[in-house]
Amino acid sequence: MPSQTLEQILEGRRSQPNQLIEVLHDAQKEYGYISREVMQAVSQGLGVPIIEVYRVSSFYKAFRLNPSGKNVLTMCMGTACHVRGAHLLLDQATGQLGVKPGEVTPDGLFSVENVNCLGVCAMGPIVTENGSYHQHMTPGKLRKLIETLRNKEAEGTKHAQA
Repeated sequence: MPSQTLEQILEGRRSQPNQLIEVLHDAQKEYGYISREVMQAVSQGLGVPIIEVYRVSSFYKAFRLNPSGKNVLTMCMGTACHVRGAHLLLDQATGQLGVKPGEVTPDGLFSVENVNCLGVCAMGPIVTENGSYHQHMTPGKLRKLIETLRNKEAEGTKHAQA
């Protein structure tokens, strides 16, 4: 349940188109992604055409237009990571989890993303997991990371049910 409503996010920013990115950032932080409904409310609240809200939301990689999994695995596909086998990492993640980049596993635990560059080329190939960087990643290390995250979730579920 969100702790703020979109009305609270827009408070003090109405009719201020220059606040678009900040409002979208706050809305995504609150809701996890930018939905069509959020875009429409932001458009009306800031007085910005809906097409502009969509353009900004879809242009910046920092914004999500779809819900993500509890654990977001991001694969760097930049040149340095690519030549060190990043495609093998993407294959490992999508094969092990049964999803394509941008999709969420049926249990809601994982989503996989690929980006052009994470900016830490010397440590590649790089995978981030919920913002934590894992350097010199291999398919085997990635498989173990995914298994560890699954096991943590299973343990958390057991303790919650007890």
